[in-house]
Amino acid sequence: MRIVVTGTDTDVGKTVFAAGLAGLLGARYWKPVQAGEPRDSATVRTLSGARIAPEAYILSLPASPHQAAAADHLTIDPAALAPPDGPLVIEGAGGLMVPLTRQTLFIDVFARWKLPVVLCARTALGTINHTLLSLEAIRARAIPLLGVAFIGAENAESEAIIAEKGAVKRLGRLPILSPLTRDSLARAMAQNFRREDFL
Repeated sequence: MRIVVTGTDTDVGKTVFAAGLAGLLGARYWKPVQAGEPRDSATVRTLSGARIAPEAYILSLPASPHQAAAADHLTIDPAALAPPDGPLVIEGAGGLMVPLTRQTLFIDVFARWKLPVVLCARTALGTINHTLLSLEAIRARAIPLLGVAFIGAENAESEAIIAEKGAVKRLGRLPILSPLTRDSLARAMAQNFRREDFL
């Protein structure tokens, strides 16, 4: 079981969700390309205790991977990005259309991998458009789709219309947690998501 966690946008909450999912499934975590500090792998380790697979690229600038790589005088080789074996939660960078190079978007790599994707979406205003567009992009590339994980305060109508118009499974909703701890995240994942939906 290897699952890609991506988002409709940057800062949508996918790192926290990925940490919770790795904990729920007892899986390792892999962030292929890390741009900027703090590293998402450190956050995931703290929030889930998951074992971490080393990043393929660690870049200094908190920016789009293609820009961060250029600032470090590097070129990302998308063909060299190969997911490790075994139970694994893979987190992309930003949204689906984030460029790794001037020729290759992250979604192109996801299409090559053909691993099932979980799309993380905000519940805030604007989520319907962003999420439906992201679903179209995933399907246009024949990428396997497990469903949408919503993140934020309850917004039942937005969640319902996305599931209906997007013909997609609503996997659950992760509320904003305060405090955000390993225990509070594990409880929220167990209460709001079903492990079997990811297997």
